[in-house]
Amino acid sequence: MWRCLFLALGLFTCIVGAECLAVQKFVLKKRVAVESPSDWRASSETKAGPQREIVPYEWAPWSLMSVGAVVSLYTFTIPRRLAGK
Repeated sequence: MWRCLFLALGLFTCIVGAECLAVQKFVLKKRVAVESPSDWRASSETKAGPQREIVPYEWAPWSLMSVGAVVSLYTFTIPRRLAGK
């Protein structure tokens, strides 16, 4: 179970690093629900809320990919170390 958990975390970190390498900035938009007071069964409408920009540092993609690769490769040695080899 631990092996699968760390493998998933390592792969996720590698993927996030690759995304940071390909993208200059991330823009997160918050959607705010607006409910209609006349009909409670009607579907709620949404309007755009405040935006948040995330600009990754220059060192972030390479660091994330290298840490993810090390963690992923480390998971393949866990069964051998537990067996005493």
